[in-house]
Amino acid sequence: MSRILVVEDNEDLAFGLRKVLEFEGYDVEVASKGEVGLKSARENTPDLLILDIMLPEKSGFDVLRELRTSGQRFPVLILTARSQESDVVLGFDFGADDYVTKPFSTAELLARVRALLRRVQTGGEAEGDSGETRDVLSFGAVEVSPSTRTVQRDGESVELTPKEFDLLVALLERRGAVISRQELLKEVWGYGNAAINTRTVDVHLSELRRKLEDDPANPQFLLTVRKAGYRLSP
Repeated sequence: MSRILVVEDNEDLAFGLRKVLEFEGYDVEVASKGEVGLKSARENTPDLLILDIMLPEKSGFDVLRELRTSGQRFPVLILTARSQESDVVLGFDFGADDYVTKPFSTAELLARVRALLRRVQTGGEAEGDSGETRDVLSFGAVEVSPSTRTVQRDGESVELTPKEFDLLVALLERRGAVISRQELLKEVWGYGNAAINTRTVDVHLSELRRKLEDDPANPQFLLTVRKAGYRLSP
């Protein structure tokens, strides 16, 4: 039985999440404050953390940052009522694996929970890595080493989040072919339900452009193909 820690200060939402998750067969613990949730996550490592951003005493961002800094690698799904993309990006930078924006449907939440837990069961962050040593992949001034999970641009190291790296490799391995948002959600995030409505791919692609393109607003390599998906032009 997978153990899920929910850190949410809205009592009604926390109660609803507990009931839904327990009905699906998960072992659920709920904390209403950031400091309490942080303590529980450290002492009783969950298989998945569902973490609200707006929390009393210690924000979800602070909880996430402290957990990742201390080496905790279990998947984290952040809950946010904010619409600003910058807040989502900040969550990813601190080590979140995915996010949902309130209000969200039960079906959508459960689909993401199942996908993140599937990562734990199949080896966590090593998903997509068969263990083979692959050659360095490159485009423009960027060099990517799948075997060491490192990226350099103009000879300088570029820090990518795990999901940014996985997305970049997925695009590179298509050798210029178009890949749809649904395919990327399935391959990189493990979502089997193509009906999920999320801007996760778009946010990560935007961050890749910011870090790897000379002019992120007019990308030369990381391209959007209207009504089709994305491709990386080598």
